[in-house]
Amino acid sequence: MVHKLWRQFPQVETELKALQPYIVEAVKLPNQPIHDQILALLQSGGKLLRPGFFYLFSEFGDQHDDDVLRAGAAALELLHVATLIHDDVIDQSPLRRGVTTIHTLYGSRNAIYAGDYLFTIYFKEVLKTTHDMAELQLNIQSMREILVGELEQMKLNYKRNVTEDDYFREISGKTAELFWLSCRQGAVLSHSDDQVIALAGQIGMTIGKAYQILDDILDYNGQSQKTQKPVLEDLKSGVYSLPLILAMKDARSAFKPYLNKKAQMTAADLQTVQQLVARYQGVAKAQLEASKLTQEALDLIDRLPEQPVKADLRTLTAMLLKRDE
Repeated sequence: MVHKLWRQFPQVETELKALQPYIVEAVKLPNQPIHDQILALLQSGGKLLRPGFFYLFSEFGDQHDDDVLRAGAAALELLHVATLIHDDVIDQSPLRRGVTTIHTLYGSRNAIYAGDYLFTIYFKEVLKTTHDMAELQLNIQSMREILVGELEQMKLNYKRNVTEDDYFREISGKTAELFWLSCRQGAVLSHSDDQVIALAGQIGMTIGKAYQILDDILDYNGQSQKTQKPVLEDLKSGVYSLPLILAMKDARSAFKPYLNKKAQMTAADLQTVQQLVARYQGVAKAQLEASKLTQEALDLIDRLPEQPVKADLRTLTAMLLKRDE
């Protein structure tokens, strides 16, 4: 079932409904237990944002090959899910979208292989969209940037002097790169003009940064029943995101006794840090940064050619700023 947010965008909703069984068919795996868990994750209510933006930007082109577009959209979602599986291993997360994670059930080794398997299906789908070596190289480079961003996070774990520049460099690869690719590929595979393709990439990168900030805010003030993952999970794993970074700028010493404990922080310690982040306006300041990036994305959308899809892009982008899950 396609997420309720797409009800406002019926044309995209129709495409995403057709995409879901296509992806299920694409990921057939002989190992039945792992196959079942991958399918459970794929069918667990993800928003399909990256394919959604892909389809929206495909409206700017004048050529629409349904098979090519479906393969392009599937590739993006498969790449995203592969990174989620690997993320869960790194963070030792027990749940993802309310589904028990693969590593929890079958061990980290098998979870990593499952994520790697999805990478191969990603490239299989990409090859259905183009044989242009420059485009293939771009997909490879984009995947590389995503993985480098993930490795940057590992380097920054439990680092109390992490800076805003460190944070934005990490999320530009880890999250925003895939939004960049999604928006750009929608324009490319529908044969949009070069100016639209360039703008699509800029818009995707900007939206991706805002989206990650909002995700990090939810780690401090979200509700587990809505986010379907434990609150303060990133903090517990040593991932110091923007709300904490901004709060610490004015009160580093207040956080030091707790962050010095690293992985030994208790549940009470985590709650105290959460309260300190609120007291020193970390969430409010991070929300302001997300609002600035969202407005930047909206300004870039205004530069796109005058087509009905522009209004949909503006509506969806503004909606994401109000997300609570």
